[in-house]
Amino acid sequence: MVIAGVHVSIAGSILNAFGRAEERECDCFQIFTKNPRSWGAKPIDEKLAEIFSNTANSSFSNLVFAHISYLPNLAGEKPEIYKRSEEALITELERCNTLSIPYLVTHLGHANDGVEKGKTRVISAINNALTRTRGDTKLLLENTAGEKNSIGSRFEDIADVISHVSYKSRLGVCIDTCHAFAAGYDLRSDDTVTGFVKQFDNIIGLKYLHLIHLNDTKGGFGSGLDRHEHIGLGSIGYEGIRSILHHSSLRNIPCICETPVDNRRGDLENIKKVRELAQ
Repeated sequence: MVIAGVHVSIAGSILNAFGRAEERECDCFQIFTKNPRSWGAKPIDEKLAEIFSNTANSSFSNLVFAHISYLPNLAGEKPEIYKRSEEALITELERCNTLSIPYLVTHLGHANDGVEKGKTRVISAINNALTRTRGDTKLLLENTAGEKNSIGSRFEDIADVISHVSYKSRLGVCIDTCHAFAAGYDLRSDDTVTGFVKQFDNIIGLKYLHLIHLNDTKGGFGSGLDRHEHIGLGSIGYEGIRSILHHSSLRNIPCICETPVDNRRGDLENIKKVRELAQ
């Protein structure tokens, strides 16, 4: 069995996410809890939060993931943006706690003044946010695609951040397969996926892995290009995706597809393809 889902819209009401996830035959799903292109957020009504929590628990076994919005940059060198990013992370953790969402995914950001300085700011922001918030929501650190000045494309950088965070029980990792491949981690066969998993376990630890963003990629191996593609139709290919789904250490990790929606396939077709490859 594979636990598969997609990112769904909350347009109209956050409760609409459930119907959209069911239409796509999701076992799990991911949302933004607010407008991802805005710093601000309306407070969450307590009754709505209760309905959301109860529905998530009864219909999706609490396998709901939130993703931080587009604007925060936890590694940024500009003081004003960095301060707003810190506050945004706190706000998003609080919103997840209100909605009883167990996981919040975040990118680590990018730094124009170097990876080490950027990592220091990421660590400070996460420590500050976890100190100032309560609840059981885990913050999942997502790997990046190796873009210029990005933080977190290498396992070593993610492990370094984790090692310097005081609240390790509230931390986890989300691995995006498109990002990993673009950053130079080969995922095209059983052997390379086995090597990838061993490397992850040795450097970070499989106990931290709570989510896979299962995406194929339009970019080549080690290209640094963050361009998602339909399952099996990109550079990772059907064999690579099948190898990921069949690896014994990854089999029970929920998979969220963030694949395109176009005239070739939609979300439902990609989920069906994932289930077909998992058999």
